[in-house]
Amino acid sequence: MILFNITYSLDPTIERDWLRWAKAEYLPMIEATTLTDNVRILKLLTELDNGAATYSVQVYFTAMETFLAYHHTFADAHQRKADELFANKYATFRTLLEDV
Repeated sequence: MILFNITYSLDPTIERDWLRWAKAEYLPMIEATTLTDNVRILKLLTELDNGAATYSVQVYFTAMETFLAYHHTFADAHQRKADELFANKYATFRTLLEDV
């Protein structure tokens, strides 16, 4: 199992709008690719005291090949959509993990 984790650190002024968008559009957009095994969003409860809200979007794939198909075909377009809506109001980083 491959886990693609996208962590978002959000400006508090967009947190509610971002979360609403993520649940209504972002996660369904990822699921619509039919490449994923599961998609979840979680809020970090242990955060740095930086005033931001932090969320983890977790996208599960059955194999590396499936992740690569998603990554090469859809990931950048999905990120651009977040940029269009919430430019300069969040920071993000991505991690790729393998279940061992």
